[in-house]
Amino acid sequence: VALGWRDFLRCPRIGLFYGGCFFLMGHALWIVLQEAPAYVLALSAGFLLMGPFLCLGLYDASRALEQGLRPSLRASLTAWLPTKGTMAIFAGVLLILEMLWGRASLVVFAVTFNTMPDTANLLQALLSVENLEFLITYTVVGAIFAGLIFVTSVISIPMILDRQVDAISAGLTSIRACLQNPGVMLWWGAIITALVLLAMLPWFLGLLVVGPVLGHATWHAYRHIVPAA
Repeated sequence: VALGWRDFLRCPRIGLFYGGCFFLMGHALWIVLQEAPAYVLALSAGFLLMGPFLCLGLYDASRALEQGLRPSLRASLTAWLPTKGTMAIFAGVLLILEMLWGRASLVVFAVTFNTMPDTANLLQALLSVENLEFLITYTVVGAIFAGLIFVTSVISIPMILDRQVDAISAGLTSIRACLQNPGVMLWWGAIITALVLLAMLPWFLGLLVVGPVLGHATWHAYRHIVPAA
């Protein structure tokens, strides 16, 4: 995280651009929570799918800094082009997980509620003690699918960008890294979750900084696990 913060300070314009994207995504999530709460978990899955790919530009900026080059916003926006085929395949895999997650979330709602709670008192209704079983199930389902997406993509996407390997090799490397370092990767996932949740509290403003910092930090996490060839 410290290395991610250092990279953010070295190219703040790029970081704030992507931070703005995360900020808008947070507000989109809030709107869906108010208008169609059953789809919140599915949309969260979509953001988890978009997040790593959106961070490609931040990975590119960190790589440029690592090489002693000056990062460019334009270059970061097109960083995916050399590996577009592989990225498309990997995105398809994550999309399948996202669709399964969305379907599972709708099933949880359908089994628990005969009718959707009144949107005026939505949070109070969903977080009430009477719905404790729903909250536990909802959380467990989300944790399972979020974990699958995290384990599959935490190393693979920066690796595809860096080494232009195929999607299967990158995915297996990411899974192997998590299996070989379960404590470290679990702690890293917990840090990401905690920082994102805290960043969402003040009207999602924290995402302007926390989002890009975590993006840069993920590149350094990849570098520590898969050293430069």
